[in-house]
Amino acid sequence: MPSAPPPGRQGAYPAPSPAAQALAARCESRVNELARRMARESFERLPGYRDLPTDVKDVEVAATVRHGLRLFLHRVRDARDDDGDYRLFRERAAQRADEGMPLHTLLRSHSTAVHVLWQALRDEAVAGEEAALLELVDLLLRGHEAVIGAVAETYLDEQAALFAERREHHRSLVRGLLDGSLPPARAFEELGLEGPALVVHLHVPRERDPAASAVADRRRVRRVQTVLDRALGSGAVSLLDVDGGHVIAPRRTDDTDGVRACEELAVRLRQVCGHDVRLAAVTAATAQDVPAAARTATDIVRVARACGRPAGPHRMDDVLLEYHLSRHDESSDRIAALLDPVGDRPELVETLRVHLEHRLDRRGTAHRLGLHPNTVDNRLARITELTGLDVASPRGSALALAALLLRGDAPR
Repeated sequence: MPSAPPPGRQGAYPAPSPAAQALAARCESRVNELARRMARESFERLPGYRDLPTDVKDVEVAATVRHGLRLFLHRVRDARDDDGDYRLFRERAAQRADEGMPLHTLLRSHSTAVHVLWQALRDEAVAGEEAALLELVDLLLRGHEAVIGAVAETYLDEQAALFAERREHHRSLVRGLLDGSLPPARAFEELGLEGPALVVHLHVPRERDPAASAVADRRRVRRVQTVLDRALGSGAVSLLDVDGGHVIAPRRTDDTDGVRACEELAVRLRQVCGHDVRLAAVTAATAQDVPAAARTATDIVRVARACGRPAGPHRMDDVLLEYHLSRHDESSDRIAALLDPVGDRPELVETLRVHLEHRLDRRGTAHRLGLHPNTVDNRLARITELTGLDVASPRGSALALAALLLRGDAPR
């Protein structure tokens, strides 16, 4: 909408001449007429304006135009600043953002108003008032610049706040669905999900660089979200942080167990997050099955990490025994405690994990760890000495594997 130069800029521009003030004064009687014309005619060519409710156009828009016209004319007479002059413009910008009006439409309405006021000033001017008209146009354009800045700033701030509010509501729905704290059917409906779903757990280790900033973490999450959107479509919902998270997507009829989806997703995620990505998918026949499916998918990835499986997509069948051994019961704490003597020796724990993963093959273990086979032998002997577990025996290796899984000692 038309306005004067911005508050806080007193003295930045010369005061209008008496001739310019006289020309502007002759337009004061046309304020209501110009406001009605803009609200009912001039803005009609703007995209989406015709769809606004009549009361918005006749009341809110017209009132904002009148405010802008009177503000400009007042500033021509009196250049004193008032920080409240732009308050109405900011309030209207926030309302339009809340209603979903595109920013380009809002800004074009202000530019259109400036053009209509320029036409009115031009039509009112007579021969000999060319210099006065140029003065007013200069003031009008400078004021328009300030208004556009205030409107755009407020609109974008409000839009960001609304987006954050919707995003947090969305996240709370997904979180409530995953942990079972919300009625599953209601959460399913609000999230736009229906039918059998695929619940995926992702583990995307964050960068070890201590200098990595929060900005880098947010970019990483956005990259992962972009991959998910492209791979799973708009029907999928997710709850992510810098280390990964969960995704709930409609189950494909040609991939009922989610194996193909996981493999495709792993390939795409490796391209943006490196090769340490892990994921597992579990199907949920109904909304009520989602919390259990999420827990199972999380446990599959946890177990695969704990027993040293290579990164990538994991299935229950890949870790069937290990998954079973990782279940907690009355004996779990005592089994986990078997490795307490080496709990502060990460190199021994890692050697044990890799040795079990390579089926007790000392050369394979040495190659994986970049060690000499004799070093592996020495470490295994030290583990036996400290814990009493003979990992070369079937019983000892089974107890060691169960202890690793129950402790959750996965490499970070």
